[in-house]
Amino acid sequence: METRAFSNSEPQAFPADEKKPELGDLVVEYLEEIGVEYVFGVPGGAIEPLYNAMARSARRGGLRPVIARHEAGAAFMADGYARETGKLGVCCSTTGPGATNLITGVASAYVDSIPLLVLTAQTALPQFGKRTLQESSCTAVNTVAMFQSCTRFSSLVSHRGQLEGKLLSAILATQGPPAGPAHLSIPMDVLSSPRRQRADEYKPLFKGILKRHEMTNMDAIESLRGEITKCSHPVIVVGEDCGEAMPYIMEIAELIKAPIVSGPAGKRWVNHTHPQYRGVIGYAGHPSADAVIKNERVDLILAIGTRLDDLIFGPWERDKAFQEKLVQVDLTAEQFTRAPLARLHVCGTLSAIFRMLMENIRGEQAKEPLRVVKKTGPSVPPQAFPPSQITLNEPEKFCSEASPIKPQRLMREIVTRFPASTRFIIDAGNSWAWSIHYLLPKSSGLFRIGMGYGAMGWAIGASVGTAFGCPDSPAVCVTGDGSWLMSGQELTVATAEKLSVVFVILNDQALGMVKHGQRLGGAESVGFELPPIDYAGMAKAMGARAFDIRTIQEWESLDVNAICRHPGPTVLNVRIDGEEVPPMGLRMRNLGGKN
Repeated sequence: METRAFSNSEPQAFPADEKKPELGDLVVEYLEEIGVEYVFGVPGGAIEPLYNAMARSARRGGLRPVIARHEAGAAFMADGYARETGKLGVCCSTTGPGATNLITGVASAYVDSIPLLVLTAQTALPQFGKRTLQESSCTAVNTVAMFQSCTRFSSLVSHRGQLEGKLLSAILATQGPPAGPAHLSIPMDVLSSPRRQRADEYKPLFKGILKRHEMTNMDAIESLRGEITKCSHPVIVVGEDCGEAMPYIMEIAELIKAPIVSGPAGKRWVNHTHPQYRGVIGYAGHPSADAVIKNERVDLILAIGTRLDDLIFGPWERDKAFQEKLVQVDLTAEQFTRAPLARLHVCGTLSAIFRMLMENIRGEQAKEPLRVVKKTGPSVPPQAFPPSQITLNEPEKFCSEASPIKPQRLMREIVTRFPASTRFIIDAGNSWAWSIHYLLPKSSGLFRIGMGYGAMGWAIGASVGTAFGCPDSPAVCVTGDGSWLMSGQELTVATAEKLSVVFVILNDQALGMVKHGQRLGGAESVGFELPPIDYAGMAKAMGARAFDIRTIQEWESLDVNAICRHPGPTVLNVRIDGEEVPPMGLRMRNLGGKN
């Protein structure tokens, strides 16, 4: 869809039968100025002026609303759209429970540093403090205060004159550093008030508001080059924030012949067939990656854009010897507090740091070759699967023909059967563990996981947002039956919008992470059972195509190309072997359980 950008010299032409423009129209026009295509949300009384404005915008070919079934789903959609496109995700809700329903999705984006603009309504200003229906002002259930704990900015527009300034501040806050959600709450009577004559004077500010600025420190880059130059056995750890820097990081890794490992979320940025990639460290990680980090000869661990949390390094981060090998590079200094003994901290824009570092190293090699570790063994041929340099747990189950279907085999099938451009969006729960370890995309940038907050159902909404951001490639959501029961109704959004989203439900009739966590931790077995449910029947009742799959042969009989061409979603209800234990030992150790 083409988004129309309005210039200051182009007065808005509204049909004679349309209502005179309101401040809601001005908000929409400002969003269009920064390239917003969609606003994900659920309408309601107090937010109707904004929806009226979006309806008028859609008729002009501008941005349009996407109607979610639950406000948390709307925030998840905006999150998925932002991850896919790199643009600002926008979500909205009405006042009261509409706003509080958004909070889980917004908190998830906050922990993962995803830029979202969150717009909520308030009852009319004269009604504040009068116990009006769904009031959530400072004198009632204070939603502005609630959002302050999970956003970079949260404020109330208390009168018309504050709108432009606070909207600018909110959008700037989404960009960071660190990036994240920003919340603006606008009373209904402010949204519906008439535009003033000079309403376009702020538009030049909005035009350049999302322009990115690089932050670098040449002395720190020189120190980083010195550390790399003097080491003989470096390892590079790729984190979730490496995105734009990855071409430079990969070239540096090849220049210095450093093996590469990633955290669970950082695996998004690496081609799994690259001969220097050894897999994931931490939660659901690979023995080959562990062996690289634990190698006594390693004298430099270069951790880039990765949060040193318990899902990546676990107990290692508290080890003095480990920290003394560590060089940490990140966009924000707040990440350095977990490894205060690291021998070097470098803060700045990752893409700029590693572009300059790469140019430096190239220049040094042109004068005098950098000391490097000789590469051992042949490169992995592109057709090798799984890649031979990545060691899997129980590799025989990766190829198992057993019924019920082994989840390890299902991950293999998902990658090999779907097109090379497929986006894989992974939900919380056992889907995490199986996908991190066994789902090995052959190209970088295709794996999406929201591990910061761990919200069940995140991937269901995020896959819909992903499909809006990249409609020409299939989006495959790997989710569990527990998550589906929480958020599966968002399937109807994909149906209404004719989006090619494939929902793969890992059906084990249980809250699998709860079940296996209780068993591994020696706890009571309680509360994990789910009843037998016909998820394929549910999906068909909601207008989607659906298949019930019990064997590998039934999976192999699927016409995947037809599924991907279908103008609408497909649900694959896969009966997996629920007794297979996911690779979640690190999580249990961090919880103080047994491994």
